[in-house]
Amino acid sequence: MKTLAIIGASYLQRPLVEKARELGLRTICFSWVDGAVCRDLCDVFYPISITEKEQILDICRREQIDGVCTIASDVAAPTVAYVAEQMGLRGNSYEAAVRANNKYQMRRAFKKAGVPCPLFTCVTEDVSRQPSAVSQTIAEKLKKEGFRMPLIVKPSDRSGSLGVQKVVDWFQLDAAIARAQEVSFRGEAMVEEYIEGREISVEFISYMATHYPLQITDKVTTEAPYFVELAHHQPADLTPEQYDEIYAITANALDALGIMNGASHAEYKITKDGRIAVMEIGGRMGGDFIGSDLVWLSTGYDFLRGVIDVALDQFRPPIKAREQMYAGVYFLTADTQRVKYYIDHADEYPEIVMAEQTDEELRHVQYSAQRSGYVIYQKRDGRFMID
Repeated sequence: MKTLAIIGASYLQRPLVEKARELGLRTICFSWVDGAVCRDLCDVFYPISITEKEQILDICRREQIDGVCTIASDVAAPTVAYVAEQMGLRGNSYEAAVRANNKYQMRRAFKKAGVPCPLFTCVTEDVSRQPSAVSQTIAEKLKKEGFRMPLIVKPSDRSGSLGVQKVVDWFQLDAAIARAQEVSFRGEAMVEEYIEGREISVEFISYMATHYPLQITDKVTTEAPYFVELAHHQPADLTPEQYDEIYAITANALDALGIMNGASHAEYKITKDGRIAVMEIGGRMGGDFIGSDLVWLSTGYDFLRGVIDVALDQFRPPIKAREQMYAGVYFLTADTQRVKYYIDHADEYPEIVMAEQTDEELRHVQYSAQRSGYVIYQKRDGRFMID
């Protein structure tokens, strides 16, 4: 029996653990105990922070693992790469994983490779200590570099919309930077040009530097100032030519980052005049059920198994399993209260695959973890619309 190490044990990793067990693999999970819902699902659990790469490597060597992976976790990706690299297993280099886990390093790689992306910079000065003096200096520097309002401010190394804010005038800049730095692991804030346009995301799986496109997702968000996702729909409403162009840009961006193995999740903006800009790429499958559920529901490709097969170095290229379907997810918040009706009446709608209310309180959300439930659907003849 082969042994698979999974970095993380939260609800994000549950589909991966379940798929590995379905495939007859022995599973080992690493995570703090708090929130470790996979603790009782995996075969062996170690209560260790997913960032403790040296300690995790020692255990993986002792356990003689055959592969290591994670899904939907930017924080876990560098540890996955480090263990794989040190043990000679299939994965990305640690250097590439760190680059893909830092939005500033990522953008620098994109710029060097000619990948279209927004104007950007990184702020490392601690704005909270001397907000007026520091922020004034930063504002002057940004203006000289060609930045104009509005701007987007975000931590350089977090996901799930945490710390992201749209800034519409220079007086808001210091508070937004301080907010982003506070949640950043490195105390870094990215400042970037705001691009008005529709949001999409792109799922790929790669093996030995060959990149296989899987699906493109249309995204619905709260808009300004926090841009938290409220719904995802597959396939995206794009022309075949747009699909080809976006897939080509994504493959180039993956090469620029050095992401050569495993899943990836790219986020884009497309303006009304057709400008396409890569916002960021994670060296892992998309969260919010995109990679774990929607890709399978819309294409018939088992993305979870693909991730495992890459880690175990037994990957086979994706083939078209069946006719493409429509699939998506709606999230429950104070701004999308109608979703609750479909959660409560899910049995009445054959299109609904899964529905759950996870929190009684409905919030006006500022980041993804504040959402209170979801409805996942699959439909043959178009999107399932919640009015």
